[in-house]
Amino acid sequence: MDDALLRRQLREAADAHRPDRARILARVERGMAEPPPVTARRRRPTSRWARTVAVACAVAGVLTLGAVTATVLHRGPAPAATASAPHALRAVGTIDPGSNRWWAQSNVTVTASAPLSSLVVELRIARTGGIASTGHWRTRPAQDFTVSVREESTALVYRWTLAPGRTVPPGSHVFAGQYNHAEGPRDASGDAYTITATDAHGEQSTVRGDFTPSS
Repeated sequence: MDDALLRRQLREAADAHRPDRARILARVERGMAEPPPVTARRRRPTSRWARTVAVACAVAGVLTLGAVTATVLHRGPAPAATASAPHALRAVGTIDPGSNRWWAQSNVTVTASAPLSSLVVELRIARTGGIASTGHWRTRPAQDFTVSVREESTALVYRWTLAPGRTVPPGSHVFAGQYNHAEGPRDASGDAYTITATDAHGEQSTVRGDFTPSS
């Protein structure tokens, strides 16, 4: 087999680079059938088995190289970094179990999955009769928030505002308004809350809810 023929066969194998067993065996058999090249210099006779192994190795090597090349060429670009999802902000309103027939505490539990750079919690207690504020508290440090309590015609409004430069860490935080009310069980279905927040990346969220018991 002359060098030109061998190179042509190798190029054909590289272009095809399909590991076809029948095609490989056919090329091996052709190599075995062709007579050794005649040159002016005497060479040691090459055994038929050695020539067969050489041709097979050459074809297999080209196929392997072709497969590796194809893998490199068809590999897609590295996936881009996934943008971080907006922070999750949740809240729930409940009547504290320590409430009684003359006094109550309404709790707003705010849960954030990321640090908050701003937070405003507003709690509205419907004026159902005998409503008068007796205090408020929160689980965050007192110096982190400014608090206001105002009376409107239809509601007693508590408002907690995160102070500039302060941060609320991820987790659950409770804000509570305390008040007297007319004697007897009180209907809290008219009470409501609103939470507005901004995380450290500027993502803003607003959550609203009420104190209607879940069925």
